Amino acid sequence: MTRLRRHDPPARDSDRAALVGLASGPAVRDAAEHSLEELAGLADAVGAEVRLALIQERPRPDPATFLGSGKLETLRLACDESDVNIVIFDNELTPAQLRNLEKTLDRRVVDRTQVILDIFARRARTREGKLQVELAQLKYLLPRLVGAGAALSRLGGGIGTRGPGETKLETDRRRLRDRIASITREIAAVKSHRDHLRAKRQQGASPTVALVGYTNAGKTTLFNRLTRADAVASDALFVTLDPLVRQVRLPEGPTFMVSDTVGFIDRLPHTLVAAFRATLEEVSSADLLLHVVDASTPDLDRHIAAVRTVLDEVDALDVPALLLLNKCDRLDVDERTRVRTAHPAAFELSALAGDGIDQVLRAVAERLALDVQRYTLTFAPGPDVAARIARLYKHARVVSHQDDGRQTIVEVDVPRRVAAWLVEPMVTA
Repeated sequence: MTRLRRHDPPARDSDRAALVGLASGPAVRDAAEHSLEELAGLADAVGAEVRLALIQERPRPDPATFLGSGKLETLRLACDESDVNIVIFDNELTPAQLRNLEKTLDRRVVDRTQVILDIFARRARTREGKLQVELAQLKYLLPRLVGAGAALSRLGGGIGTRGPGETKLETDRRRLRDRIASITREIAAVKSHRDHLRAKRQQGASPTVALVGYTNAGKTTLFNRLTRADAVASDALFVTLDPLVRQVRLPEGPTFMVSDTVGFIDRLPHTLVAAFRATLEEVSSADLLLHVVDASTPDLDRHIAAVRTVLDEVDALDVPALLLLNKCDRLDVDERTRVRTAHPAAFELSALAGDGIDQVLRAVAERLALDVQRYTLTFAPGPDVAARIARLYKHARVVSHQDDGRQTIVEVDVPRRVAAWLVEPMVTA
């Protein structure tokens, strides 16, 4: 069964796209349609305007052309009629399928992985981010070099072409592997530096909380709300590629570090997960995860499952987590009740409006043992007194500080999680 959707003509000189998906039986038809709608959002993110969409129901993809011959001809005619110049498949295509489809359809063909890689190439800003994206692109290209001369000759502009393809049209596999090895070494050096910074943070009293979630779930908006920062947040996909770490101070005095990470997506390419592993280790080493979900999406459960899949890939599935249902202000009463019933342990909030933030902060403090206990410490004069008091100022909240020349009395609120090593070795009253 074919489903075609007609759209308004695109702006001049833009990519005019057809989207193609596969449904393996009626039970997954709705899922295939939702996935194709998400693919339309990805296509929009790379500047393409969708002219039509097609879903074929068949048990498995054709090994040579992905679609059956009849549907392939239907697609070719529809592309001619709608003046389509690029066809985007919602699955990763094999090198043979790419070549056969381009030959039959006589237009550019890209798959979901190429579109996601292209978005990452557009969004990368730091050297580390650009290296990670290039590594993922090269790993994607490497198995597609054999017999792919015609396919690779199109790497000069358009979707799936940004990054290494523009400067490596004639590169052979040996040179690609050399470049992959070189980038891997550079990323390893960045990882070593990041590990050093992470170790320094872990030596301090402040635990780390990592924000994770599906792309465009509102993580950066929540990050800005918690940290009073101004990181770029928008409805665009994959705006955050480079992790940001900032301190959050609770009203009672304790602090924690919060990290904003790259957004996940269903079927996130393995090459990207591998390339961004150094970045994603911020997640696996965190003390607590805040799993941010767009509560207003009809694909709520699929998004949750997709994030858990990536967390499993980076060995972070066992890190304690709180589920945050963001954008609840977009739900009506019945929708809110339905979501609350499905996820009774989750926290409802609106990062944009600020609703529910205090409840989340209380839960974070409880999970991280950030609740405080008051101590009164008395210090006799000595060579290490200044250093010991400085540690108190750094890791706790000093309520009062009195020094009469004979002794120093400090009243301090100390987070329970650090009391054992910060306060108990000292004299308490």
